[in-house]
Amino acid sequence: MGKGRRIYEKIVTGILFSSSTITSLTVILIVVFLFKEGIGLFNSTPTEKNYVIAVSKVNTVPIITSNQLADIFNQDITNWKQLGGLNDSIVRLTVNDLANIFTEEELGPNLEFLPAKVNEYIKATPGVILYLSKNQLPSNFEGRVIPVKKITVKDFVGGKHWYPTTEPIPQFGIWPMIVGTLMVTFGAILFALPFGMATAIFMSEVADIRLRNILKPVVELLAGIPSVVYGFFGLVVLVPLIQQLFKLDVGETVLAGSIVLGIMALPTIVTVAEDSLRTTPRALKEASLALGASQWQTLVRVVIPYSKSGISTAVILGIGRAIGETMAVLMVTGNSSNIPTSFLQPTRTIPATIAAELGETPYGGLHFSALFALAIILFLFTIIINLTVEIIKNKNRRA
Repeated sequence: MGKGRRIYEKIVTGILFSSSTITSLTVILIVVFLFKEGIGLFNSTPTEKNYVIAVSKVNTVPIITSNQLADIFNQDITNWKQLGGLNDSIVRLTVNDLANIFTEEELGPNLEFLPAKVNEYIKATPGVILYLSKNQLPSNFEGRVIPVKKITVKDFVGGKHWYPTTEPIPQFGIWPMIVGTLMVTFGAILFALPFGMATAIFMSEVADIRLRNILKPVVELLAGIPSVVYGFFGLVVLVPLIQQLFKLDVGETVLAGSIVLGIMALPTIVTVAEDSLRTTPRALKEASLALGASQWQTLVRVVIPYSKSGISTAVILGIGRAIGETMAVLMVTGNSSNIPTSFLQPTRTIPATIAAELGETPYGGLHFSALFALAIILFLFTIIINLTVEIIKNKNRRA
């Protein structure tokens, strides 16, 4: 009997060990895959693979950035002198534009004469800038391929424009999304913290045990509602209300996202804070009451200070719940990649961007890598939040 029991325990131990090992390896592999796909964006040229920017040989501009290229093709920069080159007007072209310059006979039925015509046009037009495939360059190319500055972490994080599919050069600036994510999260905590703490205090210190046993499952049940349901609620109720109340053109704003996320973060804040408040030693409360303090004085001066680490953990976990939310935010914030300057403007968050764009992005392209780089930023935010929770817990244990 004892031998059979030991065998059974070994089997159970082996199953538990295998399960934990597989789970840990899966998480590690996911993180490795995330960084492998995202890091590839940096130190790579922002042009699509096998595409180049060609200019005349007489062009003296040594290198060009993606922002400068965007300004050129948006006609914000019209002369090479603005980039430190010769005083010559810029002629912007793509391969499709050559079809308007040359006839079909000149280009050939299968565009076999296109490389020769590229040579001819670049030689005759000193101010030209042409975006084309390497395969379309002639072997005796008489122009110059101008190098484009590679994407850096600074450009990616600090860039103010997110245009991942524009030609000839996409722009991958995520600063507006970082600001939008932080504003929505901050607004959600401002909304959820007072209501969450009030509910936690009521459940732990005021409500009788029967009422608490009813309220706590109801609050915890809110965490199981799908986020898309919260999104529909925000879209149907909050968005029109905000639009009418503040007389806005659109109601999809940072404020709408903050309120929806605040509601979604409430169960986490209430549950963790209520558990922390209720575990305050009974002796501390009785000592305070015995010294003549009222129930509310005991709450403010004894219970809450004693539970401050747990309350801080509740707030940080609420932030973690809000910062990674996708669908609800996507539905109510307007999905605008501009930097918001107030809570009454549309915005776009990092998770919403990944959710909205990843499904339509070709595998292995720059846009694909940029979305994974966005996921790395979100992952780092989450790691910082989790480390903060651990630091607070350890501090509480030492105290």
